[in-house]
Amino acid sequence: MRRFSTLASVMIGAAIWVAGPAQAASGHAAASISSGKTIFMQGKGDVPACNSCHGENGMGNDAMGTPRLAGQISQFIRKQLEDFANDRRQDTTMFVMNTNAKGLSPQDRRDVAAYVSSLGGRALPPASELSNIAELKANGTEVGVGYLGKAIVNYGIPERDVPSCRACHDYNGRGVDPVYPQIGGQKYVYLVNQLKKWRDGSRANDPLAQMQKVAQKLTDEEIRHVATFLSNASPFTIGNTRTPERHGFMAFDTGGSSDH
Repeated sequence: MRRFSTLASVMIGAAIWVAGPAQAASGHAAASISSGKTIFMQGKGDVPACNSCHGENGMGNDAMGTPRLAGQISQFIRKQLEDFANDRRQDTTMFVMNTNAKGLSPQDRRDVAAYVSSLGGRALPPASELSNIAELKANGTEVGVGYLGKAIVNYGIPERDVPSCRACHDYNGRGVDPVYPQIGGQKYVYLVNQLKKWRDGSRANDPLAQMQKVAQKLTDEEIRHVATFLSNASPFTIGNTRTPERHGFMAFDTGGSSDH
């Protein structure tokens, strides 16, 4: 019961954080997917096009260490952009996100978040767009064992009090809006790097330090196992070709956008 109450508090608090200022300012702030697409594809002012690092389809790049944004929860993306803009999160990968986020207005960040969220939905992309674990290994990148990562994702490591990833991020890491991002189908290199950053404290913008506490209990090998499984994990449960609908109460960021 205590754990449920804690998670509920996080979810409610995050919803207030995301919804409150926008609704107070304009009653119902709508994102513009078309404006977000323009920024993503062409940039704005001194801010370069997002696709130069994240790819034309928003699928990220293992060689650059950049994440997949396509299909990600809109509210989560917007929070990350706000955190970069306010230096609550530091970009230690490409060293550009803090400057880029500062160059965008709050509405721009909302628009970009809505656009990338609209790319591909939650369906598993073609294998050609996911991390190629065999190729990474052949090129010298240390990788894990998928089935060992699957066990941690689904069951955690009870003897060391490591919770399952699924407890917060849902089945195979498909995400739970508005707080817990989609980590299934995320780029392998990005997953490994972020888990290590959570572990050493160089990233610390998570609600209630949840990810920091989990990552501190994982070894390098376990991190590689988890990332190997998640990078190619399907969001669909066995025998099911649908995923849960995202919550309508956040519609002003996605479903209630001013255009599509």
